Amino acid sequence: MTGRRHSRGFALVSSCAVLSLPLLSACTDNAPAGQSGDGTVDSRAMTVEASDTGCQVSAASAPSGKLTFSVTNAGTKINEFYVLGSDGLRILGEVENIGPGLSRDLVLSAPPGSYFTACKPGMVGDGIRAPFAVSDSGTDLAPSEDDQVLVATANKNYKAYIQDQAEQLLAKTDEFAKAYEAGDDDAARTLYPQARVHWERIETVAESFGDLDPKMDLREADLEPGQKWTGWHRLEKDLWPAGAKNYTPLTTAARKAYATDLVKNTTTLNTKVRTLTYTADQIANGSRGLLDEVATSKVTGEEETWSRTDLYDFQANVDGARVGFEGLRPLLQKKDPQLDTQIDARFTALQKLLDEHRSGDGFVSYDDLSKADVKALSNAVNALAEPLSTLTAAVV
Repeated sequence: MTGRRHSRGFALVSSCAVLSLPLLSACTDNAPAGQSGDGTVDSRAMTVEASDTGCQVSAASAPSGKLTFSVTNAGTKINEFYVLGSDGLRILGEVENIGPGLSRDLVLSAPPGSYFTACKPGMVGDGIRAPFAVSDSGTDLAPSEDDQVLVATANKNYKAYIQDQAEQLLAKTDEFAKAYEAGDDDAARTLYPQARVHWERIETVAESFGDLDPKMDLREADLEPGQKWTGWHRLEKDLWPAGAKNYTPLTTAARKAYATDLVKNTTTLNTKVRTLTYTADQIANGSRGLLDEVATSKVTGEEETWSRTDLYDFQANVDGARVGFEGLRPLLQKKDPQLDTQIDARFTALQKLLDEHRSGDGFVSYDDLSKADVKALSNAVNALAEPLSTLTAAVV
């Protein structure tokens, strides 16, 4: 698990969870956990009591198919619930920002296999984990024959997009690292947000590799005791130290070490994404996940603590979310044209607001935004997130 979630200044209106790879997933309105729509007991519906010290899942196994985890926070700290792959690293599904006394549902369509469930009280640490098994029920999780061509096209195009962004990320990161190592801070400051755009566009995919995300994108505020701080934000602080108290600049040797590490991890990411394939539900949930990223750190100005380049990240998350949506539009227009029109209109409204804060080829500093600006952006994100949270259920 990443251990890098940010505080939620502006919570999204929907509690439907966002899933990463490789589970097939869907976000839907659900009957109460443990009960199907007709009132009968459903072995695929489970309750989770998350507390400050425990993570009590009502069952340790379920048959394959659509699973619902209804998570209630019985503790005093903000909590998160995860479904992890058999390696305990890959984040396959998550529901975040569960405040004390609140409930959230994680809904996914799971193939047979071995997994882990985990709660993360306080949104730090490795979490409180337990094995979870999915047996083979014989349920067919594939799309209908009529939809297969549209789904195959969307998946192929999304894979090409992710690979292209990963390649651009590597090239721009290498350019940034060379400027930073050479002590050309002005060039490095210019390149920093430009390179991170490519990370933010594929952030939900990158986060599915749980070991890479904290190495590359961990913020100082999310460090755990004894944890080594590496990645983008370590270098960010060194380039914009004005807001740090009693800061000691990194030595030339340290600069080289951190920059080399960042390029190495970016190279690994670029290699890993080439092994991935996608499904329509993963694309849809990835789009929603990127909107969650906007709401939880970009619109609140918590991501780029030192550089204040949050609006670059904001735009990049929106870019990635829109690409996923656009790829699924032929399928969505067939299944739910009204939802298609609504999502498109709200993407357009959000982009119009973002464009008001452009400066040249980039954006103004986050510090230049007024409270009214932040509130307007937050409202637009929430307005988009509401219909976008139903995209998966519409296309699966």
